[in-house]
Amino acid sequence: MLRPDTSALVSTDWLAEHMNAPDVRIVDASYYLPVEDGDARADYEAEHIPGAVFFDIDEIKDETSPLPHMLPSPEKFASRVRRLGLGDGNRVVVYDRHGLRSAPRVWWTFRVMGHRDVAVLDGGLPKWKAEGRPLDDRPVHPDERHFTARFDRTQVRDLGQILRNIETGRDQLVDARAANRFDGSADEIWPGRRKGHIPRSRNLPFTDLIDQPSGTLLPEPELRQRFAAAGLDLGRPIATTCGSGVTACVLALGLAVIGHRDVAVYDGSWAEWGLPESDTPVETGPGETA
Repeated sequence: MLRPDTSALVSTDWLAEHMNAPDVRIVDASYYLPVEDGDARADYEAEHIPGAVFFDIDEIKDETSPLPHMLPSPEKFASRVRRLGLGDGNRVVVYDRHGLRSAPRVWWTFRVMGHRDVAVLDGGLPKWKAEGRPLDDRPVHPDERHFTARFDRTQVRDLGQILRNIETGRDQLVDARAANRFDGSADEIWPGRRKGHIPRSRNLPFTDLIDQPSGTLLPEPELRQRFAAAGLDLGRPIATTCGSGVTACVLALGLAVIGHRDVAVYDGSWAEWGLPESDTPVETGPGETA
């Protein structure tokens, strides 16, 4: 039986009540897609939830990879988050200015690095601001804190594993991109990538898990319904993918909330799979069905 992870999300009410607790640390994980105009760090400096530090997914990454924001080494991750004042014994709460888009990526990264006491702010900065809650523009200078990284490879898939999965079908692969990017009827937003999707994958756009207009994650029964409608068997392993490993984590968050434990994210996602010089197989059309 699935056991929901009630620690994966916190409400704006909860954060407002606990934001000054000595063990709570707040993280702004805002990020803009390559087709969007915006500077997430400048936005953070202009306004952020009081006490929040900025986590830059395009800096805290594997610098040796040509792919966008691939997971950093445990050593680099520990070094960077220590400087942000994030460490062992902290309750980390992550938000972004789009509501629920890039914050789950940082939530997942902390979990991969062995830190389980991490949650996403449901509805993110838009909900916080809509409720008239406090904002700040002052720099945050946290004291360094020790972080013990324990890399959990079970939560990550790489290109070789996804290639083998086309044959074995061990993981049910689900793609969080918009339907027209998945089926190849629209150009891919990552420059130069081919159009289409990974064979044997299903499509569940991450936006389908978000309530409108509140911007919060759907209630647990509705999340289950959306995953079932996408043809997923919640009794079997699932791997999520997207454009570059960011919104795939929204699906991973939704699966955690309903209690699905055997979930991994394909870190390279379409930014890797769709490279024009790659011989990875690509399909167009609706993909796998129930």
